[in-house]
Amino acid sequence: MKFFAIGNVIKPMSDEDRKRIMPGEVRDTLQLYLDGKIEQFWIREDKPGVIFLINADSSEHAKKITDGLPLVPNGFLAFDIFPVGPLAPLGLLIQGK
Repeated sequence: MKFFAIGNVIKPMSDEDRKRIMPGEVRDTLQLYLDGKIEQFWIREDKPGVIFLINADSSEHAKKITDGLPLVPNGFLAFDIFPVGPLAPLGLLIQGK
């Protein structure tokens, strides 16, 4: 299954926090990408945050993946998890209905 994980910044980071946490955040995010758990990732352009397309067995599994990233337990980022799938009604168009 696929899930959008929409990350929202919930408190700003100090320079000290950034230096302490971001190396692990980048490393862990890239490892999840290399492991196939994060399929794609984007930066939000409307406000600070990220969006991940996650491959997981359930929404609980997707939440466990995002909760393991350093920014979450340190209180800087929170994720909303949404299941997504193919736009099924398009099938009606190719079936001629």
